[in-house]
Amino acid sequence: QAQLVESGGGLVQPGGSLRLSCVASGFILRDYAVGWFRQAPGKAREGISCHESSDITAYYRDSVKGRFTISRDNAKNMAYLTMNNLKPEDTAVYYCAALAQKLGDQQMCVQGERRGESGMDFWGKGTLVTVSS
Repeated sequence: QAQLVESGGGLVQPGGSLRLSCVASGFILRDYAVGWFRQAPGKAREGISCHESSDITAYYRDSVKGRFTISRDNAKNMAYLTMNNLKPEDTAVYYCAALAQKLGDQQMCVQGERRGESGMDFWGKGTLVTVSS
């Protein structure tokens, strides 16, 4: 019954912004690290940003650093990805994931990329972001 559900995707023009949400149910998100991943058509899944609950800092992929921000509201059992200055190459299905295992922020993203389904405790089903004029 535990699950993650993403929302907030849609069509946006280049330079625009979107805020993705991820709500956890059936488990306590504050006990888990959270990651955001994306997969564009014909491309491999890539880790965008990962964050351990107790950590002030977070890991960001170079291609989104300075444009995207990961955040969370543990009281609401939710995580967010704020995306600014969106580019056409940001078009992808975006997934949130949760992991109880204590890894560094970057290593969490690496594990999600390398192992996919088995690399995280929970995955959402994704929300599509399309950046086009």
